[in-house]
Amino acid sequence: MKKITPPFTAESAVAKVQAAEDAWNSKNPNKVAMAYAIDSQWRNRELFFTGRSAIAEFLKDKWDKERHYKLKKYLWSFTDYRISVRFEYEWQDSESGQWKRTHGNEHWEFDTEGLMQIRDMSANDINIEETDRKFK
Repeated sequence: MKKITPPFTAESAVAKVQAAEDAWNSKNPNKVAMAYAIDSQWRNRELFFTGRSAIAEFLKDKWDKERHYKLKKYLWSFTDYRISVRFEYEWQDSESGQWKRTHGNEHWEFDTEGLMQIRDMSANDINIEETDRKFK
């Protein structure tokens, strides 16, 4: 598969978003972390951290808690080196068993190699019934 690098076009921005969705749905923390610059800076809700190893650790913990995780990302806008997406994902809390749907936005900034150097994410969770799931 060809590496998707900036500057982005409408076609390459859509492809970058789809590649991110596919990677995250693999639920493989090390695979996902490789899409980020070594010193990538993250804000994930109230958490701030830097670097691939921190990203992989965060994702491992995330997917240990969020069982049956299924994500859909949608391109919102893009410029030469930045992409904004909105997303939804569904998951079941490993402790309570409660199903949830998370709605949010991400803003991404890439280096010239196509690695994400900044990820800024905001999201809200809502409780849902298993029968109300959109993504299976």
